[in-house]
Amino acid sequence: MEALRASRRITDLLAGLASNPPPRVRAWDGSEWGPESSPATLVLRHPGALRSMLIPPNELSAGEAYVFDDIDIEGDIFSVLEFAAGLQDLSFGITPLRILRLARRLPDMPAHADERPTRRLRGRVHSVARDRAAVSYHYDTGNEFFSLILDPAMVYSCAYFLSPNEPLETAQRRKLDLICRKLDLKPGDRFLDVGCGWGALIAHAALEYGVEATGVTISGEQAEAARRKADEVGVGDQVRILQRDYRETGGEFDAIASIGMFEHVGRNQLPVYFEGLRSMLAPGGHLLNHGIVSRDRGRISRRPAFVRTYVFPDGELRPIDEIIGVAEDAGFELRDVEALRMHYARTLRYWVSNLERNQEEARRTVGDRVYRIWRSYMAGSAVAFEREAIGVYQLLLSDPRRPWTYGRSGLLATDDGQ
Repeated sequence: MEALRASRRITDLLAGLASNPPPRVRAWDGSEWGPESSPATLVLRHPGALRSMLIPPNELSAGEAYVFDDIDIEGDIFSVLEFAAGLQDLSFGITPLRILRLARRLPDMPAHADERPTRRLRGRVHSVARDRAAVSYHYDTGNEFFSLILDPAMVYSCAYFLSPNEPLETAQRRKLDLICRKLDLKPGDRFLDVGCGWGALIAHAALEYGVEATGVTISGEQAEAARRKADEVGVGDQVRILQRDYRETGGEFDAIASIGMFEHVGRNQLPVYFEGLRSMLAPGGHLLNHGIVSRDRGRISRRPAFVRTYVFPDGELRPIDEIIGVAEDAGFELRDVEALRMHYARTLRYWVSNLERNQEEARRTVGDRVYRIWRSYMAGSAVAFEREAIGVYQLLLSDPRRPWTYGRSGLLATDDGQ
């Protein structure tokens, strides 16, 4: 009974700190409290659930409480994460200290540290071998699993919407075409896609723009799928897929795209990354770099983080001005910048909806724990984009010798009429 009273008191205090409405709460004994009109219910599986979620007071504890089923979230997960994002830092203030004291009175449950996937990574951070292991951990979750989340073309980066209500498939197709337009691709161009995923962009570029395309990915499952896609759309003779790291790639290309890949590179390797791409760019060529950035201009945080632990091991986000500076130091000229923050938030909401709609099959495919990791990661990322904690940009970077183009019509998304 004391654990029940303490749990109810904790949730009442949390509700008083938040700027967004709290969820309804259901305890392990079936009792409920909180607003009946809430679109979501926070389920406490056992008397120590809130202790697991709040101690230590960081995002990793909260995420692990959900992943390991100390708590569950029924209904609209976005409303719960928006409520959590509106809370003040629990490390300071009289009320947060009271919450932590109450949480320590709850039963102590076994820690989950021994089950964290990052314990399996070995070697120097951002070495080729360790990056290969980290990237494979994320992308080799299984093509079948990703097919339950993504659009039919399997595009795993933010779409480009002209309306928030248009289908994801339409917006993703527009994004692929916009990249090709920004790169000014022409028949016969040698095109490199670094981190080519399941091959959607190289297949589109080869089919619609007549390029000779090379795709590079670390993931073996992605490489096989990309080769199949090229064959299926009839461009297998124009496409080659290499399973290798960007640092192991060579050649000369008229245009290079890196879409949703450089988040894996790491701050210390950014000069190597941009200098390597610059060395492969033919005179007068373009690079389109599309990736997520942080709004935090401080030092790299080593605090426990849920996404870095369970989704992108060793991933690092840096601010946009730092990225541009490193690219310019490598010899690129910045020709265009476009922010896509709300496009990614909308994309992630589609992906969460797809995952939840296919949750039974997802759980059969990868298990309940992985389902929970991805549901919370994608929903949390959408909230982070919406709250401006992170952003995503397309940078059009050129060999300075490239002739100047007047006007911006080629850099604008077009309505495909669908």
